[in-house]
Amino acid sequence: MSSGYFDWETAYGQYHNRFPGYKKQPVIGITGNFGEKGCELAEGYFESILKAGATPVIIPPFEDRDALANVLEHVDGLLLSGGGDLNPLFTGEEPIPQLHSVNYKRDLAELLLIRLAYDRQIPMLGICRGIQMLTVALGGSVYQDIYSQQADRQLLGHDQQLDRRYASHTIQPTADSLVLRRLLGEAPVAVNSFHHQAVKETGPLLRVCATSPDGLIEAVESAEYKSVLGVQWHPECFILRQDESMMPLFRWLCEEAGSFREAKALHRKMLTLDSHCDTPMFFHKGIHFDQRDPNILVDLHKMTEGRLDATIMVAYLAQGERTDEALQAATAKADRILTQIEEMAAAHCTGVDLAYTPSDLLRLKNAGKKAIMLGIENGYAIGKDLSRLRHFRDRGIVYMTLCHNGDNDICDSARGKGEHGGLSAFGREVVQEMNRLGLMVDLSHGAESSFYDALELSSTPIVCSHSSCRALCNVPRNLTDEQMKALARKGGVAQVTLYKGFLREDGEASILDAIEHLNHMVNIMGVEHVGIGTDFDGDGGIPGCASAAEVINFTRRLLAERYNDTDIAGIWGRNFLRVMQLVQDSRTC
Repeated sequence: MSSGYFDWETAYGQYHNRFPGYKKQPVIGITGNFGEKGCELAEGYFESILKAGATPVIIPPFEDRDALANVLEHVDGLLLSGGGDLNPLFTGEEPIPQLHSVNYKRDLAELLLIRLAYDRQIPMLGICRGIQMLTVALGGSVYQDIYSQQADRQLLGHDQQLDRRYASHTIQPTADSLVLRRLLGEAPVAVNSFHHQAVKETGPLLRVCATSPDGLIEAVESAEYKSVLGVQWHPECFILRQDESMMPLFRWLCEEAGSFREAKALHRKMLTLDSHCDTPMFFHKGIHFDQRDPNILVDLHKMTEGRLDATIMVAYLAQGERTDEALQAATAKADRILTQIEEMAAAHCTGVDLAYTPSDLLRLKNAGKKAIMLGIENGYAIGKDLSRLRHFRDRGIVYMTLCHNGDNDICDSARGKGEHGGLSAFGREVVQEMNRLGLMVDLSHGAESSFYDALELSSTPIVCSHSSCRALCNVPRNLTDEQMKALARKGGVAQVTLYKGFLREDGEASILDAIEHLNHMVNIMGVEHVGIGTDFDGDGGIPGCASAAEVINFTRRLLAERYNDTDIAGIWGRNFLRVMQLVQDSRTC
């Protein structure tokens, strides 16, 4: 046959004419149902994904850990399809008589898939059973049977006999919805309904974003500013009668997956450096850096999940007494913490190593390893002894924060009493010696007087490793616009921090506030003078970017703000490393 539908050789030739110039699309993994004949999937799911502009692939139910990890490494989004009831044993409950058939093949596989995808920030849309699986996997609960367990109220018919392609009742998006209301509007939305289980409690990671007239939860979305959405109805059925009213849901998933795909590609080619974390503060708890340790925000697993290449771990010292004995103890403590970091890196040398220069960071990234640089937070560590600076430089630190929350022998703190009026005479010697030794001078926590003194005195640019904007959050610890302008004129950098108290004076800070601070810093200083110092494990971490696992979310926000690849690479470390290289190259002893 030479023409028409069955002329497959012509179609084959058309593909050759297009490749390799095909349109690259995000890949959406769709969880397959499991029936008598094995893995199966209703047509509406993949047709909706195709129409939304992405490539669908079916994920059959399996529990192999390596295979799950490989799947998640290669998909850009997940669509969790509908199906049978969840086995209540997975939620610690016994089955009630009204429970329908459960699918032993799907439950554990999907719970693992969802939790692992959530850790990796992969966008997800759950449909019917999918919303219930999302909820359970993320700490919520479901009704086994709404009609028997909600017998005290009049319920709608949630298991319609009507054709699946048509709506049977309405749902109302909530006023505080960030996603669903934007996609489907504020007015009641007509939906179909095929379920007798439903979300009971969302848990801490999700929030209700739509209900039905009888009060049942019909949609949930992330409470953590992540790309996670679940709906109780079957939006994929509508497209089968050319009704596109539900397509915004699928376009949202595909757009989020496209953003995630772009961010992953960017992280592969750029070096990402967090200029300040306090993970050593938790060493006394016996943390496991090679595991996904719930006690810390930075570990090998989270750095891998968030695609963070490097972090500067600091030996933090609270400001204490300044007697000779106390100063000696402070030096000893700083040494002890640096030793603990070295020992931790040595214990997990197949996955992480110490870095001392920007070239070390690039070498380790190319070798597939994470990198840790060393710093000291609070010049209290050197006491009144200038020689200790060389000692700590030789131990490998790349910067020292001159003070913390209290004046010391070097300078006045932003939260001090103005003891010296800026740098002390000894502090001036410290800055000059740091210049000679090739150490970055860090003025986060410093008083304005200390900042300007160091800026004027230093022969190399200074940095603020974890600071935000006083114009947006009026705390003395933050930088004024004038400070930022002066810092930029001298070639320095300021790293926006994710500590909630430095982002908002009232209310709960989120990634949106951090982006607002970063945008303000860029407007004042220029993008080449701005970076990120999270303060993870030093009480840093906010919804949307709560740990090293979530730093890729920050990249996605930068892309949404229309920063280009070069600017994002600068923000994620190149700007800070430019100064580090200049400072190290200026070393004279």
